[in-house]
Amino acid sequence: MATTALVAAMRKAQKYSIRYRNRCKCCGRPRGYLRKFQMCRICFRNLALQGLVPGVTKSSW
Repeated sequence: MATTALVAAMRKAQKYSIRYRNRCKCCGRPRGYLRKFQMCRICFRNLALQGLVPGVTKSSW
């Protein structure tokens, strides 16, 4: 409940731009954020392995 309220509060327009925090669009996680995909590393990995992120393939060598 507290996390949900915090995410909702951060989505409102902030008075100062420095207070803005990038958050994952899927789960709201503030850390491990990838700007290009607008999601955290955990959600990115799960969606990429399922093939839902266009242009991303699993590498192997």
